[in-house]
Amino acid sequence: MDYDVMIIGGSYAGLSTALVLGRSLRQVLVIDAGQPANRQTPHSHGFLTRDGATPTELSTIARAQLETYSTVSFREDFAVTAVGQPGGFSVTTANGHSFTSRKLVLATGLVDRMPDLPGFAECWGRSVLHCPYCHGYEVRNQPVGILANGDVGYEMATLIQHWNAALHLFTNGPATFTEAQRQTLQQLNILIIETPLTAIEHDNGALTALVLADGSREQLKALYARLPFKLSSDVAQQLGCQLTEQNLIQATDFGETTVPGVFAAGDATTLFRQVAIAVASGSKAGAWINRELIQEDLLNRIETNLIVG
Repeated sequence: MDYDVMIIGGSYAGLSTALVLGRSLRQVLVIDAGQPANRQTPHSHGFLTRDGATPTELSTIARAQLETYSTVSFREDFAVTAVGQPGGFSVTTANGHSFTSRKLVLATGLVDRMPDLPGFAECWGRSVLHCPYCHGYEVRNQPVGILANGDVGYEMATLIQHWNAALHLFTNGPATFTEAQRQTLQQLNILIIETPLTAIEHDNGALTALVLADGSREQLKALYARLPFKLSSDVAQQLGCQLTEQNLIQATDFGETTVPGVFAAGDATTLFRQVAIAVASGSKAGAWINRELIQEDLLNRIETNLIVG
């Protein structure tokens, strides 16, 4: 094998995995295409000691620290195929390179599927937000909206009203709440607006107003939305990894997938898309992988001694 471990994806989970393995004296290759899902988010919050840093700042510091470990190397490329082979795995990249390793880590992250709404993509991660724990403090006590309907809209509204009393819930068409849900939303003074949206007005990604189909405009500071998503790579499916009902990679708390030797970490495994959680999952996966490698080496040594003896 060329490496002990290959890591597909070099964002926070992948880099955290590489750090643990580098410190464990493992030969590691990180393959990363440089397209993290939060690349246009201006600030990252909730990561202890780095609260408010930019995503680029966090990854730059991480890469600089990893470069001090001679056993960790990087390749800017996109992994397109991965197959199992005797003793490990083989990965081929978009640039036509092939590498092998004993263990494989999928830290590929997710791709959000944007609605066909002018201005949405430009505001995503800046003023169109997915998580109050990541961004809620910055827009607290300001007029904000939620783009959602039904059970999802109800759940988001009852959560976000803790940060924002002036809350508008845009269902983008006829509301589908139960009577009990509607009564609760009314008691919380959450305004339900069923008129469809036609555009988001913004200033370089900073939301200024929502434009509705009837020509009216709602001036808001931010808009929350929960988007559908997909895995940013189909490598997990190529390898036969089981996916969850949410189409995430099924993994144990230590990153083990349903395919022996293949691990997964970060956003591709959880709905909790925060830097701190991605870093923690990568750290646990790295430690568990090193443990497996040690056990395999010990077993091989014992078997070799028995044969020689």
